[in-house]
Amino acid sequence: MERIERITLMHRFLKNARYGRTAQEFVSELGCSVATVYRDLYFMRDTLGAPLDNDAGSGRWSYNEQESLRFELPGLWLSAEEVYALLLTRQVIEGSGEGVLGASLARIQDRIEKSLGPQAVNLKRLRVVRQGQRRVNQSVFRACALATLERRVLQFAYRARSTEEPTHRNVDPQRLVHYREHWYLDAFDNTRGALRSFALDRMSDPQVLEQAAVAIEDASLEAELASGYGIFSGAAKQVATIIFSAHSARWAAEEIWHSKQTGRFLPDGRFELTVPFANGKELLMDVLRYGPDAQIIAPVALREQIRSLLTLTAEQYDDGKK
Repeated sequence: MERIERITLMHRFLKNARYGRTAQEFVSELGCSVATVYRDLYFMRDTLGAPLDNDAGSGRWSYNEQESLRFELPGLWLSAEEVYALLLTRQVIEGSGEGVLGASLARIQDRIEKSLGPQAVNLKRLRVVRQGQRRVNQSVFRACALATLERRVLQFAYRARSTEEPTHRNVDPQRLVHYREHWYLDAFDNTRGALRSFALDRMSDPQVLEQAAVAIEDASLEAELASGYGIFSGAAKQVATIIFSAHSARWAAEEIWHSKQTGRFLPDGRFELTVPFANGKELLMDVLRYGPDAQIIAPVALREQIRSLLTLTAEQYDDGKK
């Protein structure tokens, strides 16, 4: 029986027992050792603030009569595994921008560490390695989260990375997405009349309006924003075929490139992957990670794009040119 289950049962027994319980009675009821019972009782008293009294004569433990009606186990009552997962999630979220959600999550930090007891020292063994993340302004994140959760229209200034031209957007937020160390807002852009994904690090001057946002069904969001490849919106209209060398075949075969990908090993040990896409930009970047171990076979236009990229890259290292 896990500690959380034992303490929940002990709390229930003590609430309903007029004369309390002895340690041996707890042993019989819970099927654990006397030492475990004492550790849990001290944890309840010293860490959770339970109003426990112990009668030295009878050895009975009970709740203080005046305090027992007001005391309940803390609302945040998780197993060690759940606590570790929550703290790991906090590291991931906070890594997206200094102070993002930090104030809110910090309020439960002490309670989390107390609930772990001596195991809290092991928190330093949780490590999140990040690379290439972009900082998000705290006010932008909070405005996007508020507008999304409360289904309210959001206005903001936006500077697209492709053009750097400033625009003002009025959108109906649908969901926040954390993708490859970056935060995006999926929303219906009332300015453009279409669903779009906006990078939070490109937003500024957000304003959450009182006007209710129009909610779009999940199926429609998936069809428009998640059927293509990567973060780029638009329904997938093409399928790319990529061949990986025998050297890299098993690594490529284990990667999830797209929810609707297909793959097969060729007789010579190479791996053939097919993935749907709408915008090839991100797909090209992923293929380039494999260098000479990956080759785009189709479509021809995508193959020509990567050929041009490689040619331009090679020219950067041509010492005969200036």
